[in-house]
Amino acid sequence: MIEVENLCKSFTLHNQGGAVIPVMAGATLRVAPGECVGLVGASGAGKSTLMRMIWGNYLAGSGRIMVGDLDVARAQPREIIALRRSTLGYVSQFLRVVPRVPTLDVVAEPLRALGVDADQARDRAAGLLARLNIPERLWPLSPTTFSGGEQQRVNIARGFAHDYPALLLDEPTASLDAANRETVLRLIEEARGRGAAILGIFHDEAARERVCNRLVDVTAFTPAKAA
Repeated sequence: MIEVENLCKSFTLHNQGGAVIPVMAGATLRVAPGECVGLVGASGAGKSTLMRMIWGNYLAGSGRIMVGDLDVARAQPREIIALRRSTLGYVSQFLRVVPRVPTLDVVAEPLRALGVDADQARDRAAGLLARLNIPERLWPLSPTTFSGGEQQRVNIARGFAHDYPALLLDEPTASLDAANRETVLRLIEEARGRGAAILGIFHDEAARERVCNRLVDVTAFTPAKAA
């Protein structure tokens, strides 16, 4: 479902005389349906860079990034938008939403974008918010006013609202208490059980051991080791 082949990336520092910093070379991995793969490696090794290239936020220097039938490395913006709507979900560490939109609608929005009936979408959103212990009195409010932990849980609910065939998870259990951490791990297990291909960064070692089928060390893709 997710296939990365010979992926390379460098950054050009235009404010430092155009210096080119190679950050990744020869990255190759595959995530099959029903599999959760964890990215590991030291800070700065390229875990987040790889995830952002798969998501389409960073342009690849060369190589292929197949998500389903689409090569994200060569896709047009409209194709990436369509992929994100129906096929590829992403739970980042930070919630980015339009201010003043109620939390219930923030979580329901991915389903509404697919044409799901408003009541059905909100029912799904309500179920996820309840599972993640967001009090019902907060659902009519904008999550931009919430604490960091509450915003993280809203972000997780939004990411799991639609049954995406592929999911990118960036530290989904970071800073969560034991009860909410357990809920998130169960959501990941349920997604894997229905056949989602999941690629994630898990600094929580116990969580990684529980939900990941295998690990990929991105240090192997640094230019010095790829040469």
